[in-house]
Amino acid sequence: MSGSWTSGYVADIGYTYGFYRELTPAMLNMALALRNQATASLDDKLAYCELGCGQGITSNLLAAANPEIEFYATDFNPSQIAGAQALAKAAGTTNVHFYDQSFQEFIDNPDLPAFDFISLHGIYSWISQENRQAIVRFIARHLKPGGAVYISYNTMPGWASIMPLRQLLVQQAATSTGPIVPRIDQALAFATKLMDGKARYFTANPVLKERVEQLQKQPRQYLAHEYMNRDWTPFYFADVVNELSDAKLGWTASANLTDHVENISLAPDHQAILNEIGDAVRRESIRDYLVNQQFRRDIFVRGSRTLPTPIASRQLLSTRFVLAVNAADVPLTINTTAGQVKLHEETYRPVLDSLERGSKTLGELLAEPAIAAVGVQRVIQVLTVITGTGHIYPALPQKGEARRRSRTDAFNKAVLEIAESSSDLQYLASPVSGSGHTYDRIQMLFLTAMRKGGDAPEFVWNNLRQQNQRLLKDGKALETPEENLAELRARFADFQTKVLPFTKRLGII
Repeated sequence: MSGSWTSGYVADIGYTYGFYRELTPAMLNMALALRNQATASLDDKLAYCELGCGQGITSNLLAAANPEIEFYATDFNPSQIAGAQALAKAAGTTNVHFYDQSFQEFIDNPDLPAFDFISLHGIYSWISQENRQAIVRFIARHLKPGGAVYISYNTMPGWASIMPLRQLLVQQAATSTGPIVPRIDQALAFATKLMDGKARYFTANPVLKERVEQLQKQPRQYLAHEYMNRDWTPFYFADVVNELSDAKLGWTASANLTDHVENISLAPDHQAILNEIGDAVRRESIRDYLVNQQFRRDIFVRGSRTLPTPIASRQLLSTRFVLAVNAADVPLTINTTAGQVKLHEETYRPVLDSLERGSKTLGELLAEPAIAAVGVQRVIQVLTVITGTGHIYPALPQKGEARRRSRTDAFNKAVLEIAESSSDLQYLASPVSGSGHTYDRIQMLFLTAMRKGGDAPEFVWNNLRQQNQRLLKDGKALETPEENLAELRARFADFQTKVLPFTKRLGII
């Protein structure tokens, strides 16, 4: 870590190539609509800003899938911005604009419009107070009245027992110089040595054993950015509310949709405690204690508007939904902060089966007798929970889908070309959901082979063989061409049965 331009942020290893679906405009709108809040019309010309965009995957993908919205994104790391710009150019995405400016520099950028959405994922806890103040000033200057801000951050009290572990890792990594990755490995080894030596910090906090084991398995580039920055602050919820109030923002909703369904996300006695608290900020603060919250995903609005119930209902009834997996693959037992919850099949299955036949609005779902019998509020709960678990997505209006598809096809073609030589990018854009969906490299190579025609397993094997790569099966490398081809043929058959149906439903092919 050197050079004042980094402001203490890790810059000698690139950030991960992640896509964060909570940043999708349709997802943000759904979270707000569930709280009867006015939302931006995605049919209109809108402007969206991502602060601290990392490798730029999220902004690039969202711009391709939402061509009516102009996207602006900045990250202080010029190498990451160069890569983001290269992907935008390869995909022909003209409605995304990248800058390698600091938050302070970005405030005065004359190219910026007033924004309907501003997002910052994984930024606020990892920067200095000075940079946080710059972000608040940026929002105050550039967010429209009624505009929404998505913000995620590490949270107390969940980090209380883990903070000393982070400090231990940072201090131990600082005992040597050179590339960050071996220093992280050395720091983890030292922490493990203390843990195995029964250091009382570890014996007094038995949860740390699992945490250290998890850290050992994490990609080092993730650990570098998560733990090794000079500035690192887990916040109490009320403190974030207070800081953002200077930009006239008020907390409006959790972007984690399962939080909206408290009879699933909270134990009954915890629900009873919260029901006694009227103040929204104090209620959320106490909720964090009840669930030992470690990470929050929040939506703040500058001048939120609660809609009359009839108007709010129409807003939800017109929301379209798409199933992003096969209905049979949706688990009806889920893990929540309240523990493991078994969902009622008779309530959930009719909705899943209907959406497997094609995307539908809530109003269209309720027109089906089997679903109408479930009741409107329970159907909304079904959609909220399964969207929260990532199996359903709020979808964009059917109008304009052909135009969106031309843009997502171009973006996906650029990503698939990269996948022929790299596994960095694992997301393709959907013109239906306006969001991104995960595919591993082998699946991407299958899609490329299908686009080009010919024998898909042969195409994938030739690609792997030319790069001296082999498949793994049961943790062991397959050595012979025959073994690799046989495994690829089995995977392709599975791909055709389990992946292609929802890939087509999402408009990705």
